[in-house]
Amino acid sequence: MRRARPGAPPRGTGSRALTSVGAGADFGGPSTDRNPEQEPVVTSEERTRSKLWHITLSVSGGETPLKEVRRGLEQLAHDHPFLLTSRYANDHAEVRYWEEARDLHDAAAVALRLWGEHRSSAGLPPWEIVGLEVIDRETYHQRVAEGYGPPPAAPIGVHPY
Repeated sequence: MRRARPGAPPRGTGSRALTSVGAGADFGGPSTDRNPEQEPVVTSEERTRSKLWHITLSVSGGETPLKEVRRGLEQLAHDHPFLLTSRYANDHAEVRYWEEARDLHDAAAVALRLWGEHRSSAGLPPWEIVGLEVIDRETYHQRVAEGYGPPPAAPIGVHPY
């Protein structure tokens, strides 16, 4: 039996109420019965479909024990599920992953924040970003097919140079 004043929300929910959010204009799933009052307003900017971007982020700095670098990169891979592969040495590392973003500017902005935002949570070395490559999916596959550019990210994981 629940003891609360009539109309009070259940404990632990505070004053928050759950609401339904529409899937958006570019969602290709099945349509469902929707209440027009719950439909979000979708601007033309939000209708722009996002794309996948292949990111290669290079960082460098003072020497750090290899064991610490590896542990930090493994934690980053756990925290950032789209991480494909990382290569590292005691004074530099390269991280490759896929990022979903509306355009190159958004993908680059997210990539430039990755190292700094995860530095403390993943225990990454205090290195600086020294290189960034952002290419769209088509360009990535074209480069690989032609035999130049970044090789396929296999084996997946964290590896020394």
